[in-house]
Amino acid sequence: MKDWIRSSLHRKLSFLVAVCILVPLLLLGIFAYVISAGSTEDKMKLAGLDALRQMNANLRFISGDVENMSVFLTGQQEIQQYMASAAQDEKKISEINGMLANLAASKRYILDIAIVPVRSIPVLSTGRIEPSPQLSVQRLGAVKSKTWTGVYHVRGYAKVQNAITFIRPLRSVHDYKPLGWICISLNERELSKYWSSPRLGSGGNVVLVDQNRTVLSSTAETQLAHPLEQIYPGSSSMEWASVSGTAEMNTEGGRKTLLYQRNENTGWSLVGMIDSEDYLSENRYILMLTLAAVLVAFGLGAGMIWFVVQRITRPLRSLELLLSHLDPERPLPAFPVIGQDEIARLGGSYNRLGRHIDRLKEELILQETRKKEADIRALQYQINPHFLYNTLSSIHWIALMSGEQKMADMVESLSDFLRFSLNKGRDFCRVEQELAHIRSYAKVQSIRFPDRFRIEILADASVMNHYMLKLLLQPLVENAITHGLRDQGTHGLIVLKIDQQGDVLHFTVEDNGRGMNGGRLMEVIAGMRSGKPLAETDKEALSGYGLRNVNERLLLYYGPESSLSITSRDGAGTKVTFGIPYARSGLHEGSDR
Repeated sequence: MKDWIRSSLHRKLSFLVAVCILVPLLLLGIFAYVISAGSTEDKMKLAGLDALRQMNANLRFISGDVENMSVFLTGQQEIQQYMASAAQDEKKISEINGMLANLAASKRYILDIAIVPVRSIPVLSTGRIEPSPQLSVQRLGAVKSKTWTGVYHVRGYAKVQNAITFIRPLRSVHDYKPLGWICISLNERELSKYWSSPRLGSGGNVVLVDQNRTVLSSTAETQLAHPLEQIYPGSSSMEWASVSGTAEMNTEGGRKTLLYQRNENTGWSLVGMIDSEDYLSENRYILMLTLAAVLVAFGLGAGMIWFVVQRITRPLRSLELLLSHLDPERPLPAFPVIGQDEIARLGGSYNRLGRHIDRLKEELILQETRKKEADIRALQYQINPHFLYNTLSSIHWIALMSGEQKMADMVESLSDFLRFSLNKGRDFCRVEQELAHIRSYAKVQSIRFPDRFRIEILADASVMNHYMLKLLLQPLVENAITHGLRDQGTHGLIVLKIDQQGDVLHFTVEDNGRGMNGGRLMEVIAGMRSGKPLAETDKEALSGYGLRNVNERLLLYYGPESSLSITSRDGAGTKVTFGIPYARSGLHEGSDR
């Protein structure tokens, strides 16, 4: 498919223009869908919070009604007299129990009302449920102020029910002595009906949790008394700083939105969840409508593109046909130019190109002739180095016959130095050859400047046969002698060290000469890295030409990680280091054979 499109300018232009139209259309559709989805999501969240507020209003009414009922019972004279009296009046007990039963029957959500005395007298209750350990004197003894219990099981009318009890200590209205506790139990099943409508999304249920985030009431009975984290994993990390709000959670089933509303009377919170599928279902219609609009617009645009591109590429196909039948031995045929548009100008350029190619053919024939003549002259010039070697060899033997040993040594070292520098035009050599070249150079310089310096070479035998770019060390040694040691009155030392560190061969040239101050060092480094040509009159810049030459060759052959590094202190010498890849050092093996 890719090659089929590339093989035709008509298809390529059609494809590119179609993409240029399709991408904005898709972006526009995506933008519209995202805005719609975000708006729908926000609306569903607001609707969910409104539903929780309605539920919270019911909860606030129920909790307030229960507290008001407990206050009413606390002030009842019959209850105060019974709780404070030592005598047990069965008639009064029956009347009080009847009143409690009437109160409980008036409210569907009230399961039972019980008054538990401190003294060992009968408990007052509606009799709807059996006595529960939750409301025993031993447990109620720790209750000093009004409070709510968690959800627990009670038995009543031959079936087990779930209850949540409000407990208020009952005290004497005369001397405020504790008389007992008023316990008003709510029917959790009746209470959960308030969380069933309105629903959150398509199937999100609502739970009521206490301050410890333990479920007190839920539309799903199996969730009672369970931690909220167990029902909604990830909810433990939520911060419920405000009275109401939302939080996003990523679960195995996808992204979900948790909504909460806190009841300030009880400290409980209503928590509901909206599944991301609810958002998607609300936006499917808009998504399909947007997709249909994009496809229709793209279809219309594609038809127009095909027509326009067909008109544009027809002259180009004519030019292609003309070029495909070219004869290399004949001049380019002329292209008929019609009109003044870009294709017409292209045809004119093609005609001019044909005339230019004819001229280039003539120039190429002339250049080939001149090149052959230059090659012949180059072969003749190759005898010059051999003439120089032979001349130096003759001078060497004359010096030996005349007893001039120093002159003979100097001529011999110079001959070796020049022979290695030319190296038959090769760029690479073994490390061992580079060090021999340094020794030849040092021998020549030691005759020129006797007792001025000494070179110490530290190199492992294992690196001698590895290859490196030639003539990297000699300019550095020359720089150390010329600018570091030559003008010193003392005997100088140059240490040349080669060692292997991992996959890199490290080279160090260090002298104990006069060194450089910080300003001069920065100038040398700047000149070494500068790409500007050096002026012959700029002596300061020319003094660093050897460093710059070596650094540029390192960058060319080995890359920026092999560039020169220079450190120096005024009066304490200079150290120049660089490294070349060890793995690549053998690539040119055999270049000197």
